[in-house]
Amino acid sequence: MNNVFDPYKTQIRRAFDRAAPTYGAAGHVQGAAAQRLLALTHAQTLPTHVHRVLDAGCGVGQSLPALSAFFPHAQCIALDFSTAMLAHAARTACAPHLVCADIECLPLTDGSIDFYWSNLAFQWCSPEATFREVFRVLSPGGVARIATLGPRTLHELRTAFGAVDDGDHVIDFISVEHWLAASKTAGLTIQFHAHETLFDFAADLRALLGNIKAIGARTVTSQRRRRTIGRKGWQALQCAYEAFRRPDGTLPATYDLILLALRKPA
Repeated sequence: MNNVFDPYKTQIRRAFDRAAPTYGAAGHVQGAAAQRLLALTHAQTLPTHVHRVLDAGCGVGQSLPALSAFFPHAQCIALDFSTAMLAHAARTACAPHLVCADIECLPLTDGSIDFYWSNLAFQWCSPEATFREVFRVLSPGGVARIATLGPRTLHELRTAFGAVDDGDHVIDFISVEHWLAASKTAGLTIQFHAHETLFDFAADLRALLGNIKAIGARTVTSQRRRRTIGRKGWQALQCAYEAFRRPDGTLPATYDLILLALRKPA
């Protein structure tokens, strides 16, 4: 998974390229996760001097204004492997240094980053490979603030698709225990971690899936389906998803949020 041009990564990158025009408006789950991550940043100890900040998997740059305000004198690097996302990030007011790259293989010097931030990008990556890079690029005493997604993410969709076929329609999201173990193996110290649940809601399944598609999750598995599910399959999917309809009449999509505060030993 270290090669940004491998078929799986290329498929994901194309999905995010397509989603770039709609991502900012539809990404309220990302915005909510960023607010949780920012609160964690306020609550935990930071390095005395932060000269360089990295937003790893920056998307359209939703987090950049907050990072710029939090570290007004630091150089901010916005990194994403979708060129379309970076083009939108370039329009943010803070206009950081832009880098197109994979967070599993960062084109950055060892020890060059004092504050590493990543909001909902790690779930597409190998924990081991990604945390090795976090450790490598962090300066001694540098910290990382990371939000990713756990196994209950989109569990309603996974269950509903089970009534249609036996294909993989949702990626295998990784447990918090695996993320923590991988960070320790990489040499990072865990300052704090938390587990929360976020939801997206829509009036019907088509709108809910549209929201998922609009934020780049159109490609949700490394295995392509050989054919579309068809009209009967769609009806079966809708019927199965109805089991999750809430008393207020909306359909939910669960996002199993994992928050990590990590530090590289000085």
